[in-house]
Amino acid sequence: MPTGDGRHPGGELGLPGRPGPGPGVRDDTTPNRRATRTRRTRETAIELALDLDGGGRAEVSTGLPFLDHMVAQLGKHGGFDLDLKAQGDLNVDAHHTVEDVGIVLGEALASALGDKAGVRRFASISLPLDEALVDVALDLSGRPFLAYEVELAPDAGPLGQPPFDPQLAEEFWRAFATSAGLTLHLRTRSGRNTHHILEASFKGVARALRDAVRVEGAEVPSTKGSL
Repeated sequence: MPTGDGRHPGGELGLPGRPGPGPGVRDDTTPNRRATRTRRTRETAIELALDLDGGGRAEVSTGLPFLDHMVAQLGKHGGFDLDLKAQGDLNVDAHHTVEDVGIVLGEALASALGDKAGVRRFASISLPLDEALVDVALDLSGRPFLAYEVELAPDAGPLGQPPFDPQLAEEFWRAFATSAGLTLHLRTRSGRNTHHILEASFKGVARALRDAVRVEGAEVPSTKGSL
């Protein structure tokens, strides 16, 4: 796993207004936007390493194959390198594992972004997956907020084995948005297949994050001077 807990440096990133490299592209102005996190409680043990400027390589093991598949979308489509290993009390239920993975991932994102100097900050996308269409909008605002309007069938059953309750996706995003300090909106426009709806949600957040964390200048994108 990548080491270090680098924060975005406060030094000059280049000429103001000059676009920086996107995810997966490094040059002499690229900050070291990496973070590692460890969380150990009576319910879960989690280790995570994140590189925002990686190549989209994701290795995820949580004991919940469906959650692994979803979190891997964040790395692949966000252009991040992500290594995550989690063990949780799945004999009780999946809630603790899902929520704590969201917490740790959000903490790592906030740490890797540091003071957010030069980032684009805002991003949105409508992402389709077959019949499902999901809107995602986010703001790296420092103000945690989740608006979750992802409609699933009332009788939507668990996915994968051990089972993943689709309703837990909302708990994941709430934990992630809170610990990352970002505003996140998700809304379904259409969809019937639960797997398609949830996967479109994760891919949509990944693509929006890829855009929002892109370095395109040198200044913090706020009239307050900080986020």
